[in-house]
Amino acid sequence: MNEVVESPSRAAPAGNAAVISPARLAHVVLRSSQFEAMVHWYVTVLGARPAFSDGHLAFLSYDEEHHRIAVLNMPGLAPQREGTAGVHHMAFTYASLGDLVSTYERLDQAGIRPVCCLNHGPTTSMYYADPDGNQVELQVDNYATVQEAGAFFHSAAFAQNPIGVDFDPADLAARFHSGEDEASIKRRPDSGARGLDTLNLR
Repeated sequence: MNEVVESPSRAAPAGNAAVISPARLAHVVLRSSQFEAMVHWYVTVLGARPAFSDGHLAFLSYDEEHHRIAVLNMPGLAPQREGTAGVHHMAFTYASLGDLVSTYERLDQAGIRPVCCLNHGPTTSMYYADPDGNQVELQVDNYATVQEAGAFFHSAAFAQNPIGVDFDPADLAARFHSGEDEASIKRRPDSGARGLDTLNLR
């Protein structure tokens, strides 16, 4: 007689099962009726390369992953409307303030300019809009460690202003090129109270 032995994952009660988080965020898939424009925009902005593209589907990568952004060509889609639920934005982190400044200047020369720039405290962030109006945040960490950044979320400054402080990207770039200390550039200034209603993003 064969005894059926359940695997531990099947036998363990749901309430006692360990929670296993994903190892990493793999990719984002966008559907669009502006396929070529969208592919060109993400290739330009992220410095991505098409791992595959046949006019109907494009896989774009900028690192060791086979793709980070995918674009589906779906003709006839309605444009995004204000006041509908959905993803607010996606964010990409740069290794240094110099890399963020260099990217801002390269995109500015290509006619791609941020719609909003915010020093959130934990990050210095520039927000862009792709051809379909999806928001893309390009950011750099303001603190050397995750622990230091996390501590900011428990500060009085964050409680008063969880949104951030606006900055002029051209001014930030000029300060960087002048040789000003990076920690000084990335330090969030005091700004008083601020709520979501003041956020200049769709």
